[in-house]
Amino acid sequence: MSVTPAVFRRLMKELNELRTNPPEGIRVVTNEDNMLDVTGIIEGPEGTPYAGGYFKVKFSFTSEFPAAPPKCWFATKIFHPNVSSAGEICVNTLKKDWQSSFGIGHILVTVKCLLIYPNPESALDEEAGKLLLENYDSYCSRAKLITSVHATPAVRPPEFDSPSKSDSAVPSTSKSTKATHHPQPSVESITTPTLTISSTTAPKNTTSMIPPTQPLKAFPSNTLPSATTNDSLTSGGDKQKDRHPSPLGTADANITGKPAVNAATKAVKRTAKDTAVANRKKALKRL
Repeated sequence: MSVTPAVFRRLMKELNELRTNPPEGIRVVTNEDNMLDVTGIIEGPEGTPYAGGYFKVKFSFTSEFPAAPPKCWFATKIFHPNVSSAGEICVNTLKKDWQSSFGIGHILVTVKCLLIYPNPESALDEEAGKLLLENYDSYCSRAKLITSVHATPAVRPPEFDSPSKSDSAVPSTSKSTKATHHPQPSVESITTPTLTISSTTAPKNTTSMIPPTQPLKAFPSNTLPSATTNDSLTSGGDKQKDRHPSPLGTADANITGKPAVNAATKAVKRTAKDTAVANRKKALKRL
């Protein structure tokens, strides 16, 4: 039993990977005197008649490996349609479906799947295949009996003490519970928050910003001109008017003031007319 140095390095690399990151329910052990003496251990899948058992699968590598598959057989007695009484395994992976990229881990995973889904159509154990097709309960009872006698050790193999890929990827419930546990505060430590409103936040009275309304003061232009004012305006002449121009008042004041100005003017004209008539009469008397 000899392989090339390149194949030997490949096998050592894969064995090291299977030891550090083993698939679920699968472990490998090697002989210290011969590293190519490889034994795989498969844990019986739950829900099958092989649950609770540990089945050893031996490997033998030839010089044709990896172009040809290695020789594999069950070293542990098992009642299975695709496993002969001598332990020979009937699976296509070890025959026509073999590829040079396959390795030890791929073969062990395939054999484990065979324990879950046996194929009675290509049976090496005819009794197990016939019983599986005709009376499944009897097949399970027989397989469980063989498993309990030949594959169930008193102590679990120590190789399964190390976690598998799925076990290391998913933390346990107890660990996650401890990690996420937070102590609940007591009732005494809970204080009710009080709401305080600062004086600066109170709304300001906008009405105080508006100055009080002042009453309107009287303006000279808004008052009615008196008779004396009009007389002084007319007697003072244009010079006084230009010196103190009267500002325009409101519309009502201007309208109200018109009759007063006209009355004063008429009075002046009437006085002048009377004076002229009197002078004329005096002149007639002289003649």
